[in-house]
Amino acid sequence: MRLTDFTDYSLRVLIYVAVCGDELATIQEISDALGIARGHLAKIVHTLGRNGYLRTTRGRMGGMRLGRAANEITVGSVVRDTEADFHIVECFNAADNRCAITAACNLRGILQRAAHAYMEVLDQCTLADIVIERGTLARLIAGPPTAQPLVQYTREQVTPES
Repeated sequence: MRLTDFTDYSLRVLIYVAVCGDELATIQEISDALGIARGHLAKIVHTLGRNGYLRTTRGRMGGMRLGRAANEITVGSVVRDTEADFHIVECFNAADNRCAITAACNLRGILQRAAHAYMEVLDQCTLADIVIERGTLARLIAGPPTAQPLVQYTREQVTPES
């Protein structure tokens, strides 16, 4: 199964905010750290806030933090709340199904069991499980240390040792 970018980015936002702990995170910080467009992040943050995963504060000193404890947020619930549908194949959607063999095909049942098992695993994993390496994640989010500018010397600045 493949998750949409919206769900992938939603999970990344939650990871970022969880790593921040009690400090407020901003859309701009997340955009800079994760390379996700601000406009897209605004929609994601709105959805995550509406579903109680984030608590947001507007204004100049605003930002976001988790809306509930990381160990109370399951990956499965986030995926369910951010994925548009789980129609893995056409026959999963009765309204749009035009498959001629649906009535006799067992693939649908097999894929439904697989999707159920997939979600069962995600339901057992929490945001706290993902951010257990908080220190390492914080360093990765911060990016590589800022490189010092190379010092360039001219011939006149270099003197031979005596």
